[in-house]
Amino acid sequence: MNRPRGVFAAAATPLREDLAIDLPKLAEHCRWLLGPGGCDGVNLLGTTGEATSFPVEQRLAAMTEVAKSGLAMERVMVGTGAAALADAERLTAAARDLGFAGALLLPPFYYKGIDADSLIGYVAQLIGGLGAASLRIYLYHIPQNSGVPWPIEVVERLHRDHPEVVIGLKDSAGDLAYARELARRLPGFDVFPSSEGSLGEARAAPFAGCISATTNVNGPLARLAWREPESAAGKQALAEAVAIREALAKLPLVAAVKAALGELRADPAWRRLHPPLRALTEAEWQALSASLAATGYGRLKAA
Repeated sequence: MNRPRGVFAAAATPLREDLAIDLPKLAEHCRWLLGPGGCDGVNLLGTTGEATSFPVEQRLAAMTEVAKSGLAMERVMVGTGAAALADAERLTAAARDLGFAGALLLPPFYYKGIDADSLIGYVAQLIGGLGAASLRIYLYHIPQNSGVPWPIEVVERLHRDHPEVVIGLKDSAGDLAYARELARRLPGFDVFPSSEGSLGEARAAPFAGCISATTNVNGPLARLAWREPESAAGKQALAEAVAIREALAKLPLVAAVKAALGELRADPAWRRLHPPLRALTEAEWQALSASLAATGYGRLKAA
């Protein structure tokens, strides 16, 4: 299987009225993201996908639905992090067995102040329990949510100890200095920043692409920026993609992305979030609409 590259959407998760995952709609959304939505790939069940709000059985059902939907699985990654090691093992094993391109693994996130050796031991225990064959792990660095980082020295040791298994990292800390340093120190290790703004330096860094919440909305622009970073059209697309991201980021990001998706897809059910997250208020939606009106979002909506 080829290593994933390019613009990935951290896919939003559609919910039914009972707050369970709408499985057929999720598979359809992934198909749309890989087609008209303009993305090179999808990261299923991450932070934007509200993954940690769902029980393991629902997450497994969602993974199975997407894997059996006929999509090109080399273009689909999935979050498998959980507070309990056994849950992370079940989810990561399913990612491997169902043919996902990679499993994005959070650090163990309930206990804070975990030392480097303990983080390394956690991943070693997971790999030892599952076996290294066909296992592809991307570390998921989001310390502002998890409270536990993947320090650079830990990432180095994990990649050194498991070079065919621990093959990349998604940096959702918004710290490009951290992402650049990882890419510099570990040639061949795939670093995905979480913002479209990083695409302007992706070749130089070098980064493997980006995995972003807001490419649920601005995917065609971000993909053009990735593919033509030096062209006038690519630079303009990057500026427009960043402007849309900035508009969405003025409000709670998951709610803003789902509200914009609801309008883009003409489906207000997309506004539904799982507690403790909440949908945008009408005043927040009006503010977001005004911000988006000053960007290229209208052209995406009309396409």
